[in-house]
Amino acid sequence: MQPLIDNARTFGQRPEEFARLAEGQSPDVLFITCSDSRVVPALITGARPGELFELRTAGNIVPPYASGRPTAEAATVEYAVEVLGVTDIVVCGHSHCGAIGALVRGDDLDAVPAVRDWLAHAADQPASADAADPACAEAVQHHVLAQLLRLRSYPCVEQRLAAGRLRLHGWYYEVHTGAVREHRADSDAFEAL
Repeated sequence: MQPLIDNARTFGQRPEEFARLAEGQSPDVLFITCSDSRVVPALITGARPGELFELRTAGNIVPPYASGRPTAEAATVEYAVEVLGVTDIVVCGHSHCGAIGALVRGDDLDAVPAVRDWLAHAADQPASADAADPACAEAVQHHVLAQLLRLRSYPCVEQRLAAGRLRLHGWYYEVHTGAVREHRADSDAFEAL
């Protein structure tokens, strides 16, 4: 913890670099990814403060939209699309994902009921997923596509997509190499950016 505290003490000693941020934010991208500490959106993309609006959840899960029961995730998506007017949404899964790995392996999650119940929102395990693969690449990629499909059911996303004012992107980040792949509709595969 001490290195983090030391950096926080010196971070605010450059106020001129941050003064413009007080004027508001206007990010072009909503970046939805896992809470995993190895996934750092600004590091992966090179984004500066104010350039990415982030939604981080265990397993980069986008829960089903329910109009009568708002969730923090739905509120974040709606705010990004309707208020900030983002033009792109990226759902970024990653290799070695504990959440997706637990689903693929069929881990007993009874000791962590909130985690178990949250993961119930995840995509179904692909039939060909390899439980012995620690990267869970195929399962994570399948999961990313399922979350993109879910996003399409959010009314604000559906409307902006229909109007041609929003684009969705599925990314897969390899924590062990730093490589990023994007899903390409024409080949139905995750390929290098």
